[in-house]
Amino acid sequence: MTAPQTDRQQSYFHILKSMAMIGGSSVINVLFSIVKNKALAILLGPAGVGQMSLYLSIVDLAQALAGFGVQSSGVRQIAESAGTGDTDRIARTATALRRTSVVLGLIGAVLLAALASPIANLTFGDDQHTLGVALLALAILLQLVAGGQIALTQGMRDIASLARIQILSGLATTCITVSLVFLFGPAALAPAIVMSAAALLLICWWSGRKLRISRQTMSTGELVEEVAPLLKLGFAFMLSGILGFGAAYVIRMLVTWEGGIAAAGQYQAAWALGGLYAGFILQAMGADFYPRLTAAASDHTAANRLVNEQTQISLLLGGPGVLATLTFAPVAMWLFYSPEFYPAAEILRWICLGVLLRIVSWPLGYVIIAKGRQMIFFFSEVVSHSLHVVLAVLLVPRLGPTGAAIAFLGLYVWQGFMVYAIARHLTQFRWSGANVRTGALFIVASGLVFCATQYLAPWQAMAAGTLVTLVLGLHALRSLLSLLPPESLPMPVRALLSKSV
Repeated sequence: MTAPQTDRQQSYFHILKSMAMIGGSSVINVLFSIVKNKALAILLGPAGVGQMSLYLSIVDLAQALAGFGVQSSGVRQIAESAGTGDTDRIARTATALRRTSVVLGLIGAVLLAALASPIANLTFGDDQHTLGVALLALAILLQLVAGGQIALTQGMRDIASLARIQILSGLATTCITVSLVFLFGPAALAPAIVMSAAALLLICWWSGRKLRISRQTMSTGELVEEVAPLLKLGFAFMLSGILGFGAAYVIRMLVTWEGGIAAAGQYQAAWALGGLYAGFILQAMGADFYPRLTAAASDHTAANRLVNEQTQISLLLGGPGVLATLTFAPVAMWLFYSPEFYPAAEILRWICLGVLLRIVSWPLGYVIIAKGRQMIFFFSEVVSHSLHVVLAVLLVPRLGPTGAAIAFLGLYVWQGFMVYAIARHLTQFRWSGANVRTGALFIVASGLVFCATQYLAPWQAMAAGTLVTLVLGLHALRSLLSLLPPESLPMPVRALLSKSV
C-alpha cells in the first residue's frame, strides 16, 4: 500500500470518527425527538405543532438578525487562531467572541420584546400571541450567549464536547417541553422554548470549563481589533441567516394562510422528519469539516480532496437513509406523530428528494465560506432563497403544503449547479469519479422509489423500496469499510472484505 493511499484512508477514518461522535449524539437526539414530537402531536394535534413551528421560526429569524452571524464567523476565527498554536491569540479571539455574543443578545432581546405585538399580528393574524412572542425575547438572549460558547468549542474542534452538549440539550428540551405542555397545554409553548434555551446555556457553560482558555484583559482598541473581523465576516452570515430563516418564515406563513395552522403543522411534521436522518451528517460537516477546510483553504488541491472525501462519506451514509424514508414515510408519520399526520407522508417524500441534493451540495458551499468570499456567499444566498420563495408563492396556492416541499426540492436542484460552478471558479474543483458514480446511483434510485410510491399499490411500493434500500445499503456499507485503514477493522470484517474482492 502506498503512502498517499494510507494518508487518504486515515482522512476517511477521521471523517467517519467525527461523524460517529456527532452522529451518535444525533441518534440519541432522534429518540428524544420521537418522544417530544409524539407527545406534542397527541397533546396538541396539528394546530399545536403548527403554533410551535411558528414560534420557532420567529426565534430562528430573530436570532439570525440579532446574532449578526458572529457564531459562524467565530468558528472560522477561532479555527484560524487555533491553527497558529498561539494561546494568547486564541484567548483574545475567545474573549472578543464571548463579549460580542452577550451584547448582541441583549440588543436582540430588547428589539423582539418591543416589536412583539406587530410580529404576533403578522404571524398569527391576531394579538392573542403577543405575550408568547414577547417571552421569546429571553430565548434570543440565552441562545446567543450560548452560541458564542458553542462557536468556541467548535472552532477548537472539541468534537466530544459538541456531542455532549447536543445530547444534554436534547434531553433537557424534551423533558422541559413535554412536562410543561402536559401540565399547561398550548400556553406553555413559549415558556418551554425559553427554559430550553436556559438549559442550553447552562450546559454550554459547564462544558466550556474544560477548554481552559484564559480570559484576557483587553483595552478598547484591542477589543475593537478583534471584534472587527468577527462582524465583517459575520455580516455575510447574518444576511444569509436572515434570508434562510426569513424564507422559511414566509413559506410557513403562506402555508398557514392557504390551509390554516393545521396545514402548517402537517408541513412542520414532514420538515422535521425529513431532516432527522441527514441532520447528523450536516452537523458533522459544521463541527469538523468546516474547521478542517478553513485550515486548508489556501491549498486548493488539499481543499478539493477534503470536499470530495466529505461528499463521498456523506452520500454513502445519507443515501440509504433517504431511500428508507421514501419507502416508509407513512410508518414514520405514525411512529413520530399520530394518524392525524398521515397526509404529511406525501410532503415528506418530496422533502427527502431535496435532502439528498442538500447532502451533495453542502460540502461545496463550505468552500465559499472557508475562502472568506463574503460577497459571493451573500449573492449566492440571495439568489437561492429568492428562488425558494418564488417557487413557494407559485406552488403553495395550487398544491398546499406539498407545494412548499416541491419548492424545497427546486431550491437544491438550483443550488447544486450554482455552488459547483462557484467552487470551480474558486479552487478549480472537480467531482471525483467515485462521487459521480455514487451520486448518480442514489439519485436515480431515489427517483425510482419515489415513482413507485406514486404509481404502485402501497404494498408493492413498500416491497420495491425495501429491496432497493437493502441492496444499496449493503453496497454503501461495503464501500465505507473499503475506505478505512484495514488495521481499524475487526479481523472478521477484514476477512469478509478480502473474500469479496
